[in-house]
Amino acid sequence: MADSFDVIVIGGGPGGYIAAIRAAQLGLKTACIDDWSRAGGKPAPGGTCTNVGCIPSKALLQSSEHYDHAGHAFADHGIEVKGLNLNLAKMLARKDKVVAQNNDGILYLFKKNKVTFFHGLGAFKSRSDDAWTIRVSGAGAESVDVSGRHVIVATGSRPRALPQVAVDNRLVLDNEGALAIPAVPKRLGVVGAGVIGLELGSVWRRLGAAVTLLEAVPVFLGAADEAVAKEGLRAFTKQGLAIHLGVTITDVKLGKSDVTVVYTDASGTGQRATFDRLIVSIGRVPHTEGLDGNAVGLAFDERGFIVVDDDCKTNLPNVWAIGDVVRGPMLAHRAEEEGVAVAERIAGQHGHVDFNTVPWVIYTAPEIAWVGKNEQQLKAEGVAYRAGTFPFNANGRARALGDTGGFVKILADEKTDRILGMHVIGPMASELIAEGVVAMEFGAASEDLARICHAHPSLAEATKEAALAVDGRARNL
Repeated sequence: MADSFDVIVIGGGPGGYIAAIRAAQLGLKTACIDDWSRAGGKPAPGGTCTNVGCIPSKALLQSSEHYDHAGHAFADHGIEVKGLNLNLAKMLARKDKVVAQNNDGILYLFKKNKVTFFHGLGAFKSRSDDAWTIRVSGAGAESVDVSGRHVIVATGSRPRALPQVAVDNRLVLDNEGALAIPAVPKRLGVVGAGVIGLELGSVWRRLGAAVTLLEAVPVFLGAADEAVAKEGLRAFTKQGLAIHLGVTITDVKLGKSDVTVVYTDASGTGQRATFDRLIVSIGRVPHTEGLDGNAVGLAFDERGFIVVDDDCKTNLPNVWAIGDVVRGPMLAHRAEEEGVAVAERIAGQHGHVDFNTVPWVIYTAPEIAWVGKNEQQLKAEGVAYRAGTFPFNANGRARALGDTGGFVKILADEKTDRILGMHVIGPMASELIAEGVVAMEFGAASEDLARICHAHPSLAEATKEAALAVDGRARNL
């Protein structure tokens, strides 16, 4: 007799484990299945984000930024560092420790909320008596069957492959291999200048690598506001990242200890570059291998995503799907919110996710974050708007930090003054953007932000000043 549950979640990443916890909080008997493992075969729930994505990359970004500051920025503060050395093995070990702490934290939360955890690969087996049977196999000792009235698929995504060469995580690396390079390469190539490419490129550039990014798209950060992208390109280039746009890769040749990339540049001129390591970061695709969705008639679109409606319902009764495996931005926090919404819908509530107020963040230095529409989108849609911008070089806290690059921009409807978007490039943009998200969720006007008291001195004052600038009355500019 298979164990029986109200809800079975397949996948223990941000969307999956949060969905499981919320379902359990709502009184539903819940199980979560996840096959990630760490050293010794121990369970490692948290998915790509926790194990080889968001969490370890932020740990290395923080460590590498400390190293970079010690070698370059500390002197401005009167701190003289002599004999600076890099212990890369210890830095990587710290990253692994942070990951393990998050893995264990999720297991603790499962226990606290009475979520039954199965360590293994979950796959559809059959349906009978209004319940789905899911086979759990792989990571655990023996295969077991579990039964559930509702199934939430949260299996995430995997790196998109470069057609010209396979990833071996020795010379050609995906995000997992890029987080565990045992020695700083002298020459590092990165295919893709998006979020992952910029963050990983920044890590290894700070640690001493000469980093070249090869991007197929002819514009830099096309999803960002044009002014933000322009400022970002200027800043990253000044730091030493060599960013080439409009690149078409024609061949990748593997040597014994290096990789040569043959490509044409934006002008159509043939080029070649040789690197000690090559990181491939050209996007991600839905991960459904082993799910056996086809066996039960689960519908997929032409790109491999599971087809869902606005409520994350699939074509199968009581089967839901969330996160990277369905349409929408591939962001961990979006998956979390969908997980909560689906759990609440199963419980008879009215869960809701507004894609218009999902924030985007790039954790480089300077950080980049935005929410809502950018200027080029508003112009294309014919929306009349006003813009207010305030630079960090006019912000007292930023001057004290010694981090004055970038700005805050707020876009508001010309007639109603309702905030349509907020864009930040500069210190702590990942934290500052939350105020824009809250304001937009509550339908705030720029005048609302302008009249709210902000602590002085604080970086958040730049947000207030940008809101004031919408009406042309910034006080510190």
